[in-house]
Formats: sequence, C-alpha cells, structure tokens
Amino acid sequence: MMNQTTSAAPEIQRPASNLFVVLSVAAALFLNGLPWEGIWLMLRPDFVAMLMLYWCMHRPLRVGIGLSWSVGILADVADASLFGQHALAYTLLAFGGVMLHHRLQMFNLRQQTTQVFGIFAATYAAYALVHWQVSGYVVWPYFLGCLTSTLLWAPLNIVLQTIRQARVNYPAKRP
Repeated sequence: MMNQTTSAAPEIQRPASNLFVVLSVAAALFLNGLPWEGIWLMLRPDFVAMLMLYWCMHRPLRVGIGLSWSVGILADVADASLFGQHALAYTLLAFGGVMLHHRLQMFNLRQQTTQVFGIFAATYAAYALVHWQVSGYVVWPYFLGCLTSTLLWAPLNIVLQTIRQARVNYPAKRP
C-alpha cells in the first residue's frame, strides 16, 4: 500500500491549476499573434497547437476537444482567418492527443517527438485542406511550420514539466 503523505506525486498525479492552463493558452495565443513576416511566417510554429497537444496529453480529462474547439475559435478571431479553420484543426489535434495520450506518455521525449510529428502533420493538413477548398491552391511552404512545431516540442515539454515540478516541490505556504 502506498503512503498517502508522500511529498512528490508520480508524474500522472501532478496537479496543474486551471489558472496555469488558461495563462499558458493566453501566452500561446499572444505568440501566434506576433507580427511574423517573410520566411519567418512560413517557419512560425503553431504555439497554440503545441500547447493544446501538451495539455491534451497530460490532462485529457481537463483539456480536451471542447476546449480545443473554443480556443480554435479564439485563434480564428485573433488571426482574422476563415472562421472555423483553426477550430477544426485544433479539434483534430485534441482528438489525436486525447486518444493517444497513454501511448505517447510511454515514450521518452525523443520518441515522443517523432510521434507528435504525425499529429502536427494532420493539423497542418487540415489547414491546407481548408485553404485549398477556399482558394483553390495549397501553400506548400506552410508545412514548414509543422517541422518547427515538432522541433520545439521537446523544449516546450521540458519547460512546462519544470514549471509543474516546481509547483509540486515548492507548495505555497498556508497560514
């Protein structure tokens, strides 16, 4: 029987407050809204997609398809893009993250990065499909953002795990 008073909980039981999730999503929306130009616009990772996939993997009961759709609507409004484009893509991403969260957490970070590439590729394919239906052509260099999102997956994962670990190791003092 496990002792209930242990100070460090296993990874799956680490708490993530609602405020932390909301602030991280707001920060990702802000990063997506920065004025990118030229080749940097094509290389820009989708910070919201990265963050939604992270939370769908680590907190699938709290952050899921509904919240991803809502954040996608906010991203559509903030980006002034076709209404529902990001919502559709983030919903597909969340579905993949929630359905595969046990499988993805089995892997180490390097193996996990190769697995999330497929989920990011499906997300970018949804963007491309919507753009193709609306304008009649696909901007192929836009898929470079899928590669940069995948490359930034490991640093994002490490930073968020460190913040969550610090929250567990240094709880707030209670009066």
